[in-house]
Formats: sequence, C-alpha cells, structure tokens
Amino acid sequence: MENAIEFRLWGRRALFSDPITRVGGEKYTYPVPTYQALKGVVESIYWKPTIIWHIDKVRVMHPIRNEAINCKGIRYGDSSNYDLSIYTYLYDAEYQVRAHFEWNLQREDLAHDRNENKHYFQAVRALEKGGRRDIFLGTRECQGYVEPCKFGSGEGAYDNALDYPFGLMFHGFNYADETGDGRLEARFWYPVMRSGVIEFIRPEDCSKTKYIRDYHPKKVRMSEEGS
Repeated sequence: MENAIEFRLWGRRALFSDPITRVGGEKYTYPVPTYQALKGVVESIYWKPTIIWHIDKVRVMHPIRNEAINCKGIRYGDSSNYDLSIYTYLYDAEYQVRAHFEWNLQREDLAHDRNENKHYFQAVRALEKGGRRDIFLGTRECQGYVEPCKFGSGEGAYDNALDYPFGLMFHGFNYADETGDGRLEARFWYPVMRSGVIEFIRPEDCSKTKYIRDYHPKKVRMSEEGS
C-alpha cells in the first residue's frame, strides 16, 4: 500500500486514557495505546485536511509496566486551589505502528489536492525528520519520539505471549469534519493483543458509541496551489 507508513514510537512515559473520564482528579493509563492517541501521533508527523489517517496496527515492544507519580494540579472548577493527585503512567513505552491515509471525502473543496504520491512522500520526509510537530504519548507531559522502521522487525516483549483481551476500551472520536453528520461522538471497542500485536478495527466498525454534543466545524479554505 503506497499510502502507508511504518514507524517506531517511544518515550520515557505514556498516559493513554479515556478523555471523557480524565477531566480533573487522578489519571490512570490504559495498558496499551488507543487508536485516537496513535492517530494524534501520526497527525503530528504529517497532516493535511485533504487526508484522514487510519491506524492499522500497533506492536508492543517493551513490557507493560506502570509508574505512579504524585502530582499537585489545579483543582477542577477552582483555579485558586490545588489538589494532590496520583497519576499512573506507562514506564519506558515503545511501539511499532503502521498507518495509512485515505481522502477526506467531506472536503470536496480540496478534491484538487488528492495527489497520493505528493502526500505520501511528504509524510515519509516528515517522519524521517521526527515529525512536523511535537510528539506526545497520550498527554502533553509525555514527550515521544518517532523514526522510520519495518513493522515486525526486532524482538518484542510479547512475541510469544498468549492472546490477551483488554475489555472495553476507548477507540477514538467521530468528528463531524470526517463523518459529515454534525455530531461529536466517542467510540469504544474490545481490543485483543495477539503475539504482541493489536489490529485496530475501522472507526465505522465500532458498534458502541456515546453522543457528546452537536459539532459543526469551520472549514478552512486552501488555495489551488496550497499543499
């Protein structure tokens, strides 16, 4: 698939969680990355409104280990006071990720920009330089790094492990500028890690969704020459 990229993703800490339940208070990470978090990483590498990135699969390279850190954060709803909280992160996280892009069919005004080779090679160059924007592993305080790799190369911590189901997990958001239905929704699914690899289902295949609010995005116009 010519519009696909593969890369290594790593960082000292990671915090992947359901954004709906992490408003204020203590935070606890999922044991593996969410689709939405990985999509954010790929969009930090390279993004244009013409395309939508889809995460195909992720491979867990290092053992899943947690690290609890005491934090003093601003109390939710009261910026004049502070709360003591415990944030639980993943420690020494490393993954291999495979993703591909498809056209954003909601942006017919950008049909002239649907040049697969152009976007693919721009994404490859951006990946080789470590991304166009800062990389975060789930949250801003968890700095991440990326570099090209061959998916499946090297030895992973769970290559010979049994199938491991994680139960109901947050998958991602349905944004109106990608779906066209004027709603912001959260998606959920039941991931299973097989030999260290999680293969993500497509967003439209998630049967469990939660309505959040109506959402009508503003469209930014691009010139015919813009890219």
